[in-house]
Amino acid sequence: MPTKLDQKTGSTKSAATKQRRIKKGVDAEDKAFREERPKPAQLGARKYPEPPFPKQHHPKPGHEYQIKPAPLYDAPFYIGSKKLDGKVALITGGDSGIGRAVAVLFAREGADVAISYLTEKTDAEATKKAVEAEGRRCITIAGDVSKRAYCLRAVQRTIKELGSLDVLVNNAAFQIHSAKFEDLTPEHFDTTVKTNLYGYFHMAQAAIPHMKPGSAIINTGSITGIDGSKELVDYSMTKGGIHAFTRALSANLLSRGIRVNCVAPGPVWTPLNPSEKEAEDVAQFGSKTPMKRPAQPEEIAPAYVLLASPHCSSYITGEILPIIGGY
Repeated sequence: MPTKLDQKTGSTKSAATKQRRIKKGVDAEDKAFREERPKPAQLGARKYPEPPFPKQHHPKPGHEYQIKPAPLYDAPFYIGSKKLDGKVALITGGDSGIGRAVAVLFAREGADVAISYLTEKTDAEATKKAVEAEGRRCITIAGDVSKRAYCLRAVQRTIKELGSLDVLVNNAAFQIHSAKFEDLTPEHFDTTVKTNLYGYFHMAQAAIPHMKPGSAIINTGSITGIDGSKELVDYSMTKGGIHAFTRALSANLLSRGIRVNCVAPGPVWTPLNPSEKEAEDVAQFGSKTPMKRPAQPEEIAPAYVLLASPHCSSYITGEILPIIGGY
């Protein structure tokens, strides 16, 4: 007759056997999962381009019409519902990328749009036509946002030609990688800071005196401003500054009824990156995100509609919204 010790030994052996059996099954499943390479996530209304992309490098500041495949901005399945009916928006860097997609959706929601751009006239005109195709007015204004006089002039022209200013989107940016920190020159650093921080500051100061309660400012930040990027030390610093600027300015303007928020994207397929990365790196752009691909501009733009519309975000201010393809 088995003793209590025998019963206990048999029980522990059985438990150990069960654990080994579970481990063996998990090992087989893990091996099969590793051999099956994860595919880029396709969770939208249409299929989006996936790496590898054609190897390409374009001169600064980058032109959307040269990028292959062309960034997707028109959001054909997005249906407007007058969220910005009768509003006027000024979008810096609105000629291409996220700025163009935002301009199109703003127009689809009923807004007239002013586009600020540097020198990319062909891209700006394409954005203008896309806005007008939505039945709204659009003007284009060339200039450098790092210059205070230009920012004042852009706001004045927007109000003169479109009648008011209800939404400011600070989106223009300068970005160039520098692998070795010592190679980051003062000129490079100065250009990044002047474009990404001074530009937002000057444009906001120019716009705010003309904005009524219910108006909104939306800044474009970046995941680099949260996590940092070892080859984008200057850019990461400015984007972190933009996040802090958003929080501080939102508190400053709350009593005046002006909301201030920030969208912080991860990799997005725009002219910004193919104009500063090596061709081999461009081919794999966005492949390291959890979704294994970069976002397309039209996937980011609805967040700007949310933050611009008082119907959607009347209780949202001082927020930084990361859109990075998963954690």
